[in-house]
Amino acid sequence: MIDVVMPQLGEDVSEGTVDKWLVREGDFVRKEQPLLEVATSKADTEIPSPTDGQVVEICAAVGAVVPKGGLLCRIDETKTG
Repeated sequence: MIDVVMPQLGEDVSEGTVDKWLVREGDFVRKEQPLLEVATSKADTEIPSPTDGQVVEICAAVGAVVPKGGLLCRIDETKTG
């Protein structure tokens, strides 16, 4: 199981707001496929999948403010579509 966490989005940015999910629980994704859009005070960014697999849990709802390192979703890399 891979935990997808909020990356460091900028030198002075410590958190981001989940703006839009581009996948749903149960979807199969490929490495580097955009999973969600995150808004910060500086820019909007797409967060890519770190691996191939199945999205098994979305942990941050749209509108949630997530700190750097905070859990966004979980991907089961043993399940590929």
